[in-house]
Amino acid sequence: MQIRPYLFFDGRCEEAIEFYKKTLGAEVQMLMRYNDSPQPHPPGMVPPGFENKVMHTTFRIGDSNVMAADDCTGHPNFQGFSLSLTVGNESEADRLFNALADGGQVRMPLTKTFFSPRFGMLADRFGVGWMIIVGT
Repeated sequence: MQIRPYLFFDGRCEEAIEFYKKTLGAEVQMLMRYNDSPQPHPPGMVPPGFENKVMHTTFRIGDSNVMAADDCTGHPNFQGFSLSLTVGNESEADRLFNALADGGQVRMPLTKTFFSPRFGMLADRFGVGWMIIVGT
């Protein structure tokens, strides 16, 4: 059994993927747009202008797969969870934290804690929560 995060973006999924490719080295495994669907969508499901938006994508960050799409039903709200990114050293933690924080909001600066030489929390420019930690 596996648990994989599924992130819903409000028309910015492709922009998010490009950001994660640049900052985290994400690799797209598959991407399907709404207009690529082999079956027609129910009437009213896909709002006008969303035909070329992402219906489903899977991308890999390190050893993990993340799934995502552009949500057609409203404005996604990333609350109540964070993606935890464990790295091997402090310089990698610094690099990734700063890259993800660009255009986002630092919730807890990256610092030494009793449980890790580096730990910090932020929301990236898309509102997705991240915790960066150096594994011990």
